[in-house]
Amino acid sequence: MKVLVAVKRVVDYNVKIRVKADQTGVETANVKMAMNPFDEIAVEEAVRMKEAGKATEVVAVSLGTPACQETIRYAMALGADRGILVQTDQELQPLAVAKLLKATVEREDPGLVILGKQAIDDDSNQTGQMLAALLDWPQGAFASKVELGDGEMDVIREVDGGLETVKLKLPAVITADLRLNEPRYAKLPNIMKAKKKPLETIDAGETGVDLEPRLVTLKVNEPSQRQAGIVVESVSELVDKLRNEAKVI
Repeated sequence: MKVLVAVKRVVDYNVKIRVKADQTGVETANVKMAMNPFDEIAVEEAVRMKEAGKATEVVAVSLGTPACQETIRYAMALGADRGILVQTDQELQPLAVAKLLKATVEREDPGLVILGKQAIDDDSNQTGQMLAALLDWPQGAFASKVELGDGEMDVIREVDGGLETVKLKLPAVITADLRLNEPRYAKLPNIMKAKKKPLETIDAGETGVDLEPRLVTLKVNEPSQRQAGIVVESVSELVDKLRNEAKVI
């Protein structure tokens, strides 16, 4: 079974985000970039499936500028067999990403698609669900544990009330949650080997997908500064401040 994993290039989670002076977005120039952490978990799960003999090939796919090749190479250093870059300089929103991934899935014909549950830059949490709907495949979102069977898989997913187990028929789409696994570190020999693994580039324009953004960002602001807390002497003083200053009761 072939497993396709989508990986996204985002600002490294250790970097302090700065808003551009014109408030059109966040600053990415001269900023350290890395693979989206949830996508790293997705890659790890796919590689573990291959190591267990349940998958024959792991293909890492990224969408965007040529700089995304770095993210694909890192996925291959973690264990992916080859990579595909769907190249475009255009801003990609979740629906466009899902449509481009659908075109890639139809081209590659995998038995399973794994994505991170969300990207840490836009926090949309939409692409996996949209992709499953476009493909008309079963989906298991927020997966914290997966078990592959013969033509089917059990997905334990995290929901508001606790844990829910769903049984999916393959092919299917799953999105990785934080507790699915602990990603490995890419060792130097594997990083060197990844440079020789095949990486194919496809022009997004050749897919025929409409990439026009559906949403327009009007302005991006820094989070407002939190006010310092205060210590009250009594319950009555607390109630008074909650009622008259905070106005929450």
